[in-house]
Order: sequence, then C-alpha cells, then structure tokens
Amino acid sequence: MPGRVVVIGGGVCGLATAHRLVRGGLPVTLLEASDQLGGLGTFFSSRGQWVERFYHCVMPTDAALLALLDEVGLKESVGWRPTTMGMVVDGVLRPFNSALDLLRFTPLSLTDRVRFGVVSLLLRRLGEGKDLDRMRTEDWLRGLYGDRIWNLLLAPMFGAKFGSAFPDVPALYVWQRLGRESNEAVRGYPAGGYKSVIDALRASIEAGGGEVRTSAPVRRLETTPDRVVVTLDGGETVEAERAVSTVPLPALRSIADDELARLLPDVRLPYQGVVNALFFLRKPLSGHYWAPVLRSGTDFDGVVEMTPLTGSERYGDRHLVYVMRYTGRESALYLEDEDAIARRWTEQLLGVHTGLTADDVDEVRVFKAPFVEPVYPLGYLTRRPSVEVPGTPLLLATTAHVYPNVTSWNSSVELSNSVTDLLLRDAQESQPQEHTAWSAESAR
Repeated sequence: MPGRVVVIGGGVCGLATAHRLVRGGLPVTLLEASDQLGGLGTFFSSRGQWVERFYHCVMPTDAALLALLDEVGLKESVGWRPTTMGMVVDGVLRPFNSALDLLRFTPLSLTDRVRFGVVSLLLRRLGEGKDLDRMRTEDWLRGLYGDRIWNLLLAPMFGAKFGSAFPDVPALYVWQRLGRESNEAVRGYPAGGYKSVIDALRASIEAGGGEVRTSAPVRRLETTPDRVVVTLDGGETVEAERAVSTVPLPALRSIADDELARLLPDVRLPYQGVVNALFFLRKPLSGHYWAPVLRSGTDFDGVVEMTPLTGSERYGDRHLVYVMRYTGRESALYLEDEDAIARRWTEQLLGVHTGLTADDVDEVRVFKAPFVEPVYPLGYLTRRPSVEVPGTPLLLATTAHVYPNVTSWNSSVELSNSVTDLLLRDAQESQPQEHTAWSAESAR
C-alpha cells in the first residue's frame, strides 16, 4: 500500500493537494492549525449567512481553479456577471472603464489620457521578449507611461500592494497580473460562496478515506531521508512517508527542527499582510466592483463592492463592501485594535462617499492576515526555490513558489497540481518495484 502523506496547512493549496492525492489512491492526513479550513478563504456568520473574511472572485482565465471546481461538482454553480471599475482620486469617485471614461478623467491632462489608453492597450505586447524579471517595475512603467502618469496613478496604485518596495518588484509580476485579468470585465462567484468550495473539498478528501483535522497546530516538524514526524501541540505525533507544507516559509522555519531548518531553501522574502474591513450597508455604494483610492485622506487604499457580483440577498438584503490596506505585520496599523480601525475607517468611508451616512452602515467587521503577498526581488526566477527539499521527503507548496504567477486561488491550485503530480508519479514508480520484490519472494 502506498505510504501516507501528511499535508500541513488547510488553505486552498493544502485542500487541493489532499483532494488530488486521495483521488490518486494515497492515504492522506491534512493538518490545519486554526478551527477553520480555507486560509484566506475563511469565513464568519452574519445574519445566518456565511461571509468570507477576505474578498475573492473567479476570473474566466482561472483554468486550474475552474477544473478543480468541476471535479467537486461546483463549476456550474459559478455565476458570472459583468463588473466595472471606479477610481477615487483626491476624494472624487470617477468611473474608469471605457475610452469615454478615460477622456473625462481630468486628473490627467488630455495628452496623458491618450497616452495612458494607448499604452494600456499595448502593454502585454510591449512586455514580450523583454527580461522583465530583472527589470524594475518603476523603470518599465515610468518609461512607457511617462513621469506624470507614474507619479499620479501607477506608483500609489501598485505601491498599495507592495508598500515602499514596489518600485523594485520585478516588472514580470505586473505583466503576469495583466495576463490573468486580460482586461476582463466579467467575474465569477460560486453560488454557495467560497465556503461551499471548502466544504466540497473536505467532503471529497474524507470520502476517499483521507483525514482532515482542524485545531491541530504543528509544534515541530522533523524529517529523515524516508520519514516525516509531525509533533502537534499537546505532544501527539503523526508519522508519514511524505509531507507537503503549504505554510509560508517563515512559519515553516519556526516549526522545523535544526537539521530540517538547515536544509530549507535560503529564501527569506518579506511579506505584506492585509488589514481588511467589511461594511454591511443598507444601500449600494457606487456599483463598481473595484476602486483604488488615491490621495483621498484614507488609511485604506482600495474598495471592493461584492454586491454587484454576488447580489445583496445573501447578505440579508444588505450591500457588502470590503476596504483594505496591504501592510507589514509589524506595522502600527496592523497592530492597532480592530475596533479603533473600524471607527476610523467608517468615518473615512463616509468622507469619500458623501451620499453615505452613518445610518446607512449596518455592521462593520475587521480582519487581518499576516502573510498575503510575498515581495519578490529582481531576478527571482533564478532564485525561486524548488518544491523539493533535497535529502528529505518534504515538498513545499507556498506563495514563494507561485512566482511569476499572481498570488490567487488559481495559482495555488496550479502549484498544488505540480506538487501532487510529483507525488503521484513517485507512488506509481514505486509500485512495480514492490510487486517485483513480492513476486521474487513468492517464487522462493
């Protein structure tokens, strides 16, 4: 019988990995430290409905994720809707979708508006054949768009994702993001929410004989060339022949024993966390799914309205709005009390949306996540670590490995597919050897 595989981490990458391994005939134990599966797809209850703590959507280009949804019978549940984009600049919300919107976008001069439109249409093509992995985002975009567009729009908009390190992030990452979104104005959302996806994956794993354990934080991880020993809080041990770790590399180093820590890849990426506030409103905000917020006196720098994508019924006929700020987990904002953030961000949201009053705000929740977006250095393609840890039966499937793809559920599933392919191939290759040994023994 194939040896057991232990999967550490119950986000979508860990769930997809366990799901595929079970389907391939391998015994699996999945361990999740928190009391919920899903990672950034975790949820909470509001008015009897499950709501994601962090915003998500499915893009038509998300082939790996859509294939996974198909395997668990949820692909047809995805509802597709056209969405629009706005942009808040200097406290004024403007639509930002069509050529006419761009021509009316007065924060830019007419010349810059035309330049922005032409370059944006050609940007993917303009990146072909260039070593964008070794080119700074600022150098690439400033050279194409010019100083004014860079300083007014692009630096603050993209910098919101990566903080002060953004200009040094490889241009390849931005180019890949454009490829995923492909100017798509259509997005999807599962009818049962992302909890339905998490529940379906868990059901698939358990139906195939796999074990899924929540509230099972790993205290220590030890490996030999052919064995893995996982020690949980409380002292219980779980042994397996192979392991897959989906937790961020800094968290993995904190649980690895000294020998394993020495063997882990020496890649120490800084990570951006996120502070996310959810507003349940009694009326719509603007109708735009996504709106960057630039130079408008707010701590948050982006607004996502889910209701245009999901409808308001699932939130008790309320309108769900996410506002967010990507920030390091040691920053003052990240360490600030959630109630204080909720009060201040409510005032700021009312300030940039003057048609909204305090009476329109029904409920506010604040959630944080420490490891959301790695900040990649120039030339990371040649430094990106292997998923295999030499001399150990441990495989890695972390956000440090998805580059140059955009960090998303789709890229997590793609990474999971590549790791499970390795494990399933190794299992298949070992079976004939075991059969041959058994036959020789029987002949004697």
